Amino acid sequence: MKQKLENHLSQNLQFLNGKKLLLATSGGLDSMVMADLFHKLNYEIAIAHCNFQLREMESFEDQNFVQEYANTNSTPLFLTQFDTKAFAEDYKLSTQIAARELRYNWFYELLETENYDYILTAHHADDNLETFLINLSRGTGLEGLTGIPEKNENIIRPLLLFSRQEIENYAKENNIKWREDSSNASDKYLRNKIRHHLVPILKALNPNFITSFQKTQTYLQEAQDMVEDASIIVYQQVAKQEGDDIHFDLNQLRKLPNYKSYLYQWLHEFGFSAWEDIYDLVESQSGKQVFSLEFRLIKDRNSLILSPINLITEKEEFLIEENQKEVKIPLNLSFCKVTDISLVSNTTIFVATDKLQFPLVLRHWNEGDVFQPFGMGGKSKKVSKLFKDEKLSLIDKENAWLLCSNNEIVWVIGIRQDERFRIENKAENILKIQLE
Repeated sequence: MKQKLENHLSQNLQFLNGKKLLLATSGGLDSMVMADLFHKLNYEIAIAHCNFQLREMESFEDQNFVQEYANTNSTPLFLTQFDTKAFAEDYKLSTQIAARELRYNWFYELLETENYDYILTAHHADDNLETFLINLSRGTGLEGLTGIPEKNENIIRPLLLFSRQEIENYAKENNIKWREDSSNASDKYLRNKIRHHLVPILKALNPNFITSFQKTQTYLQEAQDMVEDASIIVYQQVAKQEGDDIHFDLNQLRKLPNYKSYLYQWLHEFGFSAWEDIYDLVESQSGKQVFSLEFRLIKDRNSLILSPINLITEKEEFLIEENQKEVKIPLNLSFCKVTDISLVSNTTIFVATDKLQFPLVLRHWNEGDVFQPFGMGGKSKKVSKLFKDEKLSLIDKENAWLLCSNNEIVWVIGIRQDERFRIENKAENILKIQLE
């Protein structure tokens, strides 16, 4: 096993050479074998042990066991204790999820504070099989069937090519001691049920089941890589970045016979989970939306628009004082007194200062807003009608801002100035307002 691992490290994980490695060590069979192997292979390692305080004295006996191993082998040791049950209750998490969050947050903190390069965990082929079956039982896409990745940013799982039986054989042959976690014997958790009841049946049907499964995992990963490559190519044809938003062209999307798969591939990383609702958006009327925690997908005419959820509320207002020269939030506006009018554009207007009442107000538009568009001879028009004529998307409408004076609209910013505040003669004081 040592030689097999050494070959694997030199061929596939050579970037670990010369790096400082933090070994997640529970005291169980898998992590103690990993510690032994990397110690014998002369890597620069340290041990990190978490005491989750979930098994009373057993948890502290595990901690003492790991501590003794580190002392005996002169290996740097990092220890921490968590009140896992309290954390789970506070954040409404399962005990397993809470322990995972606590563990990895601490690991990443150690990487930064102690200058280690990678975290190594002792997941093996049987763990991978169990994860595959858990995902399969819950319903998953191709990505969920590819199992546990060997490398995920700074987390490395170098023992995935070994079965639990190989690891146990190595431990016995090399007189490695380990601690048994009593909770592993319980069928309380789904993973344990699969481990104790389903996996033995599969191995009985095929003694080489783990080997066959590893081949299947390789094929699935290759298929996933092909899907990702195709997804990137099609994305470039269908999607367009506009500021913080991404616009998906529905005319192009509908030409794809399996557009649902592409939508999943593009959107799952943004935290969406209501996939049927997302697929229905393609044929829905404009204005329909689907939300994740931080993003939303909205149907707008012949587009799906992905955008971050705006943290500025619609009712929020910003005041601008008379001598203020610039505004940075929510827009970048500059104010400058000038003596004559230069080029007017959608982003630059000139207004008569004497007609303004300060402080000016910067706010979102409301449905009933009316103004007198510049160049229409004093005729009134609803802001909503202006947006319709300009063919603004729903996202653009929501992001529109008005500059107001005493409840009168001075400027629909970036679109149209109001007639009432225009310069009528050269004697007036002129204020230049520019959207950067």
